[in-house]
Amino acid sequence: MTNTTLIVTVESIGETQHRTAEAFEQALSDERPADDAPRRLSFETTDQLAQVFTPRAIDLLQVIAQDEPASIREAARLVDRDIKQVSENLERLEEYGVVEFEDEGRAKRPVVKYDEIDIQLPLRQRAETDTAPA
Repeated sequence: MTNTTLIVTVESIGETQHRTAEAFEQALSDERPADDAPRRLSFETTDQLAQVFTPRAIDLLQVIAQDEPASIREAARLVDRDIKQVSENLERLEEYGVVEFEDEGRAKRPVVKYDEIDIQLPLRQRAETDTAPA
């Protein structure tokens, strides 16, 4: 099994657009990205990132990845939290593609498909790249 990483960044729309344009250029060329290239999730501000990756959300992700609970209820028990709070937390993580649910009879089993999350938080402003054609 390969190690899968989710890269989480805080970057401007301009940086995201530049990275996307480079990915399109690569896709149109003969170069193929690696099959195991990491998935990327970008936020415009640290506040947005912090709303999704709260300390409780990170604890929950670690427990799900490690213990593989059979249901949301079991995940709530493992982190010693109310099932409603855990369910809301998981729904938000699902919106961002961090967690998936697999139906197990009447229960929904939360699954984390990543082995690690790499949060990249720049401390200095990056120079905006001019993407206009020359």
